[in-house]
Amino acid sequence: MAPAPVFTVPVTPEEINETQIIDGQMARHLGIEMTEVGPDYMVARMPVDHRTIQRLGILHGGASLALAETIGSIAASYCIDRERSYIVGQEINANHIRAVRNGEGPVYATATPLHLGKSSQVWDIRIRNEEKKLVCVSRFTVAVLQKP
Repeated sequence: MAPAPVFTVPVTPEEINETQIIDGQMARHLGIEMTEVGPDYMVARMPVDHRTIQRLGILHGGASLALAETIGSIAASYCIDRERSYIVGQEINANHIRAVRNGEGPVYATATPLHLGKSSQVWDIRIRNEEKKLVCVSRFTVAVLQKP
């Protein structure tokens, strides 16, 4: 049985890349781009290069969190009535499992909802390398707020 759709409006990766990942903001600077939208998940890619590594030449933990919060925020914003509500991040945590070295290719984050409530959402974000090995596990909580 296919998963039930969680997104309130149909959206494509191309639309997200054009309207949500904006020039001059962190996601664009880090090279983050949406690659896939399924009925109950989204996938984004981020390069492991000079923008996202730390001094040892491996993926910076903060870059992993920026990727997780970016995809979690975008996914969460498509699970609400966007005319009446908006979302803001409340808490994010991460466990860094495996290093990815500069030039070893991009990493891919998959966001899936754990809880979609009226006032909060909780998202599971798994970041994997090109070999699909787990790099980072993150849990991201957002508040769903009403527009004035």
